[in-house]
Amino acid sequence: MTLEATTSLPEVMAFLADAPVMTKSRSIETSGKSDTKQLRVAIVHYWLVSMRGGEKVVEELCRMFPQADIFTLVCNPDRISDFLKTRNIRTSFLQKIPGAKRHYTKMLPLMPFALEQFDLQEYDLVLSSESGPAKGVITRADALHICYCHSPMRYIWDQFHVYRLGLPWLGRALMSITAPMLRAWDVTTASRVDVFVANSGYVANRIQRFYDRDSAVIHPPVATDDFAVGKGRGEFYLYAGQLTAYKRPDIAVRACSETGRKLIVIGEGEQTAYLKSIAGPTVQFLGHQPFSVLRDHLSRCRALLFPGTEDFGILPVEAMASGRPVLAFDAGGARETVSSPHVGLRFALQSKESLLDTMVTFEEIEDDFDPNAIREHALKFSSMVFRERLNALIEEQLSRRTDASASSFQGRSH
Repeated sequence: MTLEATTSLPEVMAFLADAPVMTKSRSIETSGKSDTKQLRVAIVHYWLVSMRGGEKVVEELCRMFPQADIFTLVCNPDRISDFLKTRNIRTSFLQKIPGAKRHYTKMLPLMPFALEQFDLQEYDLVLSSESGPAKGVITRADALHICYCHSPMRYIWDQFHVYRLGLPWLGRALMSITAPMLRAWDVTTASRVDVFVANSGYVANRIQRFYDRDSAVIHPPVATDDFAVGKGRGEFYLYAGQLTAYKRPDIAVRACSETGRKLIVIGEGEQTAYLKSIAGPTVQFLGHQPFSVLRDHLSRCRALLFPGTEDFGILPVEAMASGRPVLAFDAGGARETVSSPHVGLRFALQSKESLLDTMVTFEEIEDDFDPNAIREHALKFSSMVFRERLNALIEEQLSRRTDASASSFQGRSH
């Protein structure tokens, strides 16, 4: 690019000062359209110690940007997918602490320091995956930082007292001391994000409440192609997922036990013993099961019971991808997934009685549900839809930066 003869010396010096940054950034191109394959991309995820919804999002981000490097606080290679094991994963100093792979949550006060040690200066695009702390990384001034937020950190915000009460006295004391500082850091680091993307409208509202930031809503990817409509109608209700208090599996267990309805429970957690103690003979606990068993039961159940409040909730979409209706508590992401009486019903109160009333209504119209129509609804949340929508957002943001940079340069050159 040549400078016009009328350009003043101060303007030339200003341009030269900016030139190294503009050259380093691959997002600024004269064509006005960015080639994302040429970008240096960093994916920042809080921790890689299991394969749940957040990690499935990371997998999709890696497919979108195969050149990306992954940065995470702690990684347990034995608990992640073979696909993620092939990626370039960089961990923080927390990884070197003995027992970090198991007790990483106890290191929450150290996580801000660990995140800020990641050197991301060579990256043009930073995609942070936030549920635990991830968005607090420090990026290059002209880099684009997009945060895909599964949830603002529950344990320092709206679920603070729930998590705190579950700790021994020393843990409660430490959490009471450190939580105010972590909240301040969490709010401050929201300004480091250029664009927030929420995984549901429910989470978008929480981002607005805690960070005072707007966000685009892009639902997380669901591997709908991994599920298929089964044959016939099942004879049992299904509960699947972690057996923890906030997911309220007790509601499903009590409702079916007291009315003699058959319920199969897939999953494990700290409430397992308690749930077995209140369960009747029609409730069967299968414990943790491989994906093949879960998929089979999803395709053969009468309906999935979903009594908890989730930020999004992938399992109801997986049930619908199997052609089965969902009976869900009317809160959280279920309002966006179980969004039509043609795919399931929502009950108003998080109680056994409210679920039972809904089960009675469901059984009166059970034969009216069309499994193929239910699956068609689930395809709105497919991985392909996720990639298309997120890629469009990234392209739009990069294009805006290209236009802004071009306008800025033209302003200095006249």
